Amino acid sequence: MDLSELAKKLSLSESKLVVRKAAELRRLSDVLFDSSIIGVGEVAKALICLEIAATRLGVLFDRSCAVRLSGLSERAYIRCYNSLHNGLGVKMKLDVRELAIQFGCVRIIPFVRDGLKLYKDRFTASLPVSRRASADFTRPVFTAVAFYLCAKKHKLKVDKVRLIELCGTSESEFSSVSTTMKDLCHDVFGVGKEKKDPREVKSNRELLDVLPSKRKPEDGGYLSDEGPEVIMNNLNRA
Repeated sequence: MDLSELAKKLSLSESKLVVRKAAELRRLSDVLFDSSIIGVGEVAKALICLEIAATRLGVLFDRSCAVRLSGLSERAYIRCYNSLHNGLGVKMKLDVRELAIQFGCVRIIPFVRDGLKLYKDRFTASLPVSRRASADFTRPVFTAVAFYLCAKKHKLKVDKVRLIELCGTSESEFSSVSTTMKDLCHDVFGVGKEKKDPREVKSNRELLDVLPSKRKPEDGGYLSDEGPEVIMNNLNRA
């Protein structure tokens, strides 16, 4: 189906810039990879390109309508969205307020935002001074984990699998970030009694860097004791 036709069905027909940007993204995906290999059909690809374009340009997009038009289940649509989004190298954003509305947890919005800020401050403080400026918390997994842990602490049910799909991460990375947040910000995210200091957390590995066996806790920095060394690698990306 033509992009303009789909835009009309999504009430985006007046947003010519969105359609033009979506067309660019679709051409780019055709050049970079075969979308069918990652399970994205042509109609779904067009709809997803429209959604990415609308989001980047700040235009409201009706995802529920797009899911219906795609002929996919919501979960399958999100999976295709994440695959195409990542394949195009477009940076994903996750908004706390939108998540709260979507999952019916509006009252935890301030707790999520405050918890995220505290986590960033404590994590950054645990790093050597030379590495603090390069710490990057913009990836959606941090927002998603903070939201999930706050919901859990306030005894609110949130579909973890759906949340993982929405933020475009893996279950192991989600679990890894979750561990660091609970350890560093137990007062905000934890449900047990003990709060751990980042310099005292030990398990089967040391705390810092790609050669953990040769580093000492006093060197600073924090790593989760679950999964691969995802956290520090992601935080040190420019």
